[in-house]
Order: sequence, then C-alpha cells, then structure tokens
Amino acid sequence: MDIGTGAGLAGSVGVRPFLPPLLTGALARGDIGIDFSGTDWSFLESPVFLFAILVLAVGWYMAERSGANDRLMARVGLLLSVTLGALLFAGALADGGNSGIPGLVAGVACAALAYVAVFSLLSRAARRLDDSAAGYLVVYADAAGLALAALAIFVPPVSFLALIAFALVLVRGRAAADRKYAGLRILR
Repeated sequence: MDIGTGAGLAGSVGVRPFLPPLLTGALARGDIGIDFSGTDWSFLESPVFLFAILVLAVGWYMAERSGANDRLMARVGLLLSVTLGALLFAGALADGGNSGIPGLVAGVACAALAYVAVFSLLSRAARRLDDSAAGYLVVYADAAGLALAALAIFVPPVSFLALIAFALVLVRGRAAADRKYAGLRILR
C-alpha cells in the first residue's frame, strides 16, 4: 500500500507540481491518511515547507500568465516535479516504516512519466484550442493532480492504474504523431 501511495503522489506531482504536495502536507499535519511525523521526511508536513511550496506555486502561476519562456518553464517544471515526486514517494515509504531511499529513485521515475505524458497531452490539446480555452487546461491538470493525490492517499491501488494510464497516453500520443508524419511523407 505504501508503494501505491508513493507512486500516486509522485505521479500527481508529475501532473502539476504544487497542489499535490500542499494537499499531502495538510493531510499529514492532521494525520489524515498519511503522517510523516517521526520519520526523516517530517519536513514535508512542516509549515515552512508548505509555505515555500505555496510561494513557488504563486510565482509559477504568475510566470505562466505573463507568457514566460515556455521551454524554460517546461524544464523547470520537470525539475520541480521529479524533485517533489521523489520526496513524496520517499516520505510515503517512510510513513509505512520502510526506508525512504528506494522512493527517491522510484519517485523520480513516476513523476517523470506523468510529467512527460501530461505535458505532451496538454501540448497537443492546446494546439487544437483557441487561447482562451487552452488556458483552462491548466485548471483541469491541477484538478486531476489533486484528485490523484487524494486517491493515492486514501485508495493506494488506484495509483497503479494512473501510472498505466500515463504510459498509455505517452505511447498513444507518440504513435499518433508518427502516423501523422508518415502520412505527410506519402503526399510528397
């Protein structure tokens, strides 16, 4: 169950990096479903850590709205996602009385998978929408990240289904892109 919780939390951070750690930290502070107290990862529920995440989130949303460099935002987003995913996976393992060290590696993998899958999905969707509608994609991603984080904490096996879904989105998205370009080559 701890692996499911960690995988889901890391995946939820890969979807969007800020709201899942805030939800997880708030629940952990109240010992609701998860508790980092008494572990090496207790800082994940500390007010200082949660405030730092909140400040990063506000800065991130402001940068997104200002039209900051998309390529830079994508790279920083991936870095934040894998870092927070590793920390949350390790914390979830430690909450169950296990060593958190394997969670660091697994958290990076789960967060990276989710980030790449969701980023490519949102990019494809945004190209098909006008600018005002594309702006709502971020809201949907935030809601999905929060929902996955809550499910990971309260129904851990769902996390494995989410990881499978991320892998399918990634594979099918690349297959669709390959088919599109293959068709264009035929027209030459």
